[in-house]
Amino acid sequence: MRIVNVAVLLLVLHAQIVVPFYLPGVAPRDYQEGEDLDVKVNKLDSVKTQLPYDHYSLPFCQPPVIEEAAENLGEVLSGDRIETSPYEVQMKVRVGCKILCKLDYAVDELNQFAERVDEDYRVNWVLDGLPATTKIYMELPEGDDEEPRYGYEKGFPLGFVGGEEYEGSTPGVKYVNNHVRLVIYYHEEASGGQGTPLYRVVGFEVEPFSVKHVIDGDWKGNQNTKLKTCTVLSPVTPSLPPQQVSGYTGDTKVPIIWTYDVDWKQSDVKWASRWDVYLKMTDSQIHWFSIINSIMIVLFLSGMVAMIMMRTLHRDFKRYNEIEQNNEEQQQEETGWKLIHGDVFRPPAHGGMFSVLVGTGVQVITMTVLTLVFAVLGFLSPANRGGLMTALLLLFVFMGMFAGYASTRMYKMFKLTDWKTNTLVTALFYPGFVFAVFFVLNLMIWGEKSTGAVPFITLVALLVLWLGISVPLVYLGSYFAFKKPAIEPPVKVINIPRMLLPDQAWYTHPQLSILVGGVLPFGAVFIEIFFIMSSVWLHQFYYMFGFLFIVFVILCITCAEISIVMCYFQLCNEDYHWWWRSFLTSGSCGGYLFLYSIFYFFTSSLRMSSFVPILIFFGYMATASFIFFIMTGTIGFIASFWFVRKIYSSIKVD
Repeated sequence: MRIVNVAVLLLVLHAQIVVPFYLPGVAPRDYQEGEDLDVKVNKLDSVKTQLPYDHYSLPFCQPPVIEEAAENLGEVLSGDRIETSPYEVQMKVRVGCKILCKLDYAVDELNQFAERVDEDYRVNWVLDGLPATTKIYMELPEGDDEEPRYGYEKGFPLGFVGGEEYEGSTPGVKYVNNHVRLVIYYHEEASGGQGTPLYRVVGFEVEPFSVKHVIDGDWKGNQNTKLKTCTVLSPVTPSLPPQQVSGYTGDTKVPIIWTYDVDWKQSDVKWASRWDVYLKMTDSQIHWFSIINSIMIVLFLSGMVAMIMMRTLHRDFKRYNEIEQNNEEQQQEETGWKLIHGDVFRPPAHGGMFSVLVGTGVQVITMTVLTLVFAVLGFLSPANRGGLMTALLLLFVFMGMFAGYASTRMYKMFKLTDWKTNTLVTALFYPGFVFAVFFVLNLMIWGEKSTGAVPFITLVALLVLWLGISVPLVYLGSYFAFKKPAIEPPVKVINIPRMLLPDQAWYTHPQLSILVGGVLPFGAVFIEIFFIMSSVWLHQFYYMFGFLFIVFVILCITCAEISIVMCYFQLCNEDYHWWWRSFLTSGSCGGYLFLYSIFYFFTSSLRMSSFVPILIFFGYMATASFIFFIMTGTIGFIASFWFVRKIYSSIKVD
């Protein structure tokens, strides 16, 4: 029955992944034939530099008035800048080789294009809430009669560097894509009033071309000029000579004509499923493989824990609780983990910092759980741009109450008294570290004049959220925790600690147990981590929250089980310094995440070569690894704490 329930859960989550639903703020819009659609421009981005720029930072054709769309906190932090464009699109109205504008560029302006092309920048547009995509055809082996396979990439390239793969180009010369074909897919809905058919946009593709346009006669303005290179009946093809933007010197003025086509295609895809093409940018079968791999690790660890709980511990309880017949037998029985019952709940060294880390870990865990729940239910759809980032920030701020409560409960259990200082450190330590890293990186990004730099007003807003809401909530949680009685251990702590520990088995040495402890939990989730990192650093969409929720549950189980197993081995060797060890055992996942980020940097398609992008990558990955360390360490400690209390409350101690 349990297997059936799990299977049903997986199917439900998979269905949620494939068919997401949307909030009222992103409800569908119906268009009549001929009705205007707004093509909006977003940031220019590159996986090579990781520095986004405003679309009009390059001298593109501009509308008479550039209007910016309202942005939420998440959009600002991700560097999005959504603005109006001069492109004119009407529902179901086909356009062929329409001139957008003709601009005469100076050499320094052409060099701007050439530099961005060399840095592999991509252009991002938005139509009816859908980001522009480029269709990529996959090469099939010779003799394969299957239909062409294709995938999608977000945005479209600004241009290309000449080479053999580009017809008519010169190797090493930069070319700009000055012609685009907008392929818009629509789905016909029920008719409106008086039988007027209504349509919804369900797909948005862009095919870029580089064309050195030739005017047929004289220039007569955008509307009346005719071109030799393309007409309504003779569309642009890749065989036309491309538009060069590098290699010019002096005071040369180079004219570039920007043109576009609009093509409409009817689609059977319904509006609710129009994001499927973006979600299929990654293969869901690999995610299922990740789940199966993780489940196998969980079953292995569960078997070990079950063996300890059902056999070893049962035998220990029976042996320890027997009534001893004489002093010799009693002396013989007092071995193993029962022997250190008077020291096992002795407060650890640096108990204040330990309390701070546990409190912060509880805050991160509750934030993560709530974010995943909202995401799985569809409230953080990618159509709600910036929603995920905003939700993470706000949930972290409001979960400060749980951080203060957990930290003070631990602090009070350790018989420490300065709870107000501990609360202040809890409120400032982790957010202060993240803000300091973010501020330094933001200065670097600002120095590059990138739109990824967070404005000063937004920094002030973040400080208000932190100091004005999060810190008071941490104190509120600490107040409630301070009013509650301290957590009492199930056995008394003796006054004089044991000074000498017996020789430890090789597998219980701290360094080895900590290194080994993080391998299995990280191994259970590293495939999903690869997809998350690819979505962040390769500018892909990630919306596999159903898979991510399952993987997160598996991560919690593996962290808890490995921490319990290693803690039991440690106690059996009469080593009672288990507090920090239980935290570091599962928390070492954070170290493996950072090591994996180094491996990912050198093996993925990232091609960062300058200082600032590399600093951004490792700065943010170090921060993410630190978050992962605190979260997994807290999970492991909570599990070990429950386990230790459980076993020592089940034995008779004189």
